[in-house]
Amino acid sequence: MKIGCPKEIKAQEFRVGLTPNAVREAVARGHEVLIESAAGAGAGFGDGDYRAAGARIVDTAAELFAAAEMIVKVKEPQPEERARLREGQVLFTYLHLAPDPAQTRDLLASGCTAIAYETVTDAGGGLPLLAPMSEVAGRLAPQVGAWCLQKVNGGRGVLMGGIPGVGPAKVAVIGGGVVGTHAARVAAGMGAEVTVLDRSLPRMRYLDDVFGGVFATRYASSGNTADLVAEADLVIGAVLIPGAAAPKLVSRAQLKDMKPGAAVVDVAIDQGGCFETSKATTHQDPIYEVDGIVHYCVANMPGAVARTSTIGLGNATLPFVLALADKGWRQACEDDPHLLAGLNVHAGQLTYYAVGKALGIDVISPALALRG
Repeated sequence: MKIGCPKEIKAQEFRVGLTPNAVREAVARGHEVLIESAAGAGAGFGDGDYRAAGARIVDTAAELFAAAEMIVKVKEPQPEERARLREGQVLFTYLHLAPDPAQTRDLLASGCTAIAYETVTDAGGGLPLLAPMSEVAGRLAPQVGAWCLQKVNGGRGVLMGGIPGVGPAKVAVIGGGVVGTHAARVAAGMGAEVTVLDRSLPRMRYLDDVFGGVFATRYASSGNTADLVAEADLVIGAVLIPGAAAPKLVSRAQLKDMKPGAAVVDVAIDQGGCFETSKATTHQDPIYEVDGIVHYCVANMPGAVARTSTIGLGNATLPFVLALADKGWRQACEDDPHLLAGLNVHAGQLTYYAVGKALGIDVISPALALRG
């Protein structure tokens, strides 16, 4: 198969879909890999690294999209990339379609087969291609939150860990999954007073068993959430409903109960955000203020640490990339129901229920798409 990896063109996105090691593996199996020139530069991989691994470097995205049978990316395709997709071509990347009707319409119109990293599952019910970036974003969230709390950035001027005689910052983490757990660990490691909110009692028992004493847990009732948000210096939104739009858990009215200069970091912004006042920002212009509260809503947080993120994501995606290339998408998905769960679009039809529900579009089952 001809596998193409273009340079990411979303603002401030420095990750790349394939590492040189991934190229080496694919070439060893007899596949041809095309890499757009400078695609890996932001992650520290030069064209020479890819050539040494056996890739062919192409000068333009147009040439790459025209030649490749499968496109492997990181971020959702931008409008000019969507215009290059064609019927029968496989796209394997993050999509986050539920809050993005324009992208969904374009993918349907293209006739391509689009498999989304964020909805591929595993035997334990997890999301193995989302997990590494969730880990990165979770660990970054307290770092950027601490930056937001600095007075020069509009924050309260509160140090996360405090000092002797001065209390630490209070941090509320909404969601105890992968993002929330990593965020809580790092925030607590910075010396903050941390509470994680979640609705799953088994999950809270797990967190207490593993991290008891490091951070506290509370049941995420509306009352508890409102109380902790009002008390917090920093609130980290870490909720996820696979493939669906994030629920709005903190209203604008609740911002008025927060301390002036408090900060919110919305890690769920790729799925629309979990604060009513959230809107996507970029690394170049990451924050804005609403009612005296600093908002950090960068939609590709892991792009800030592009090398770590690229290698971590590549470790997770490589087995699926090889399966798709070795077998073709139909056989690979038929053999692996967890990969089939990643199928979101095929031949002009939507194949993921949560996206269809969010956007009001009719959906066919992935199994029916396999036969179509």
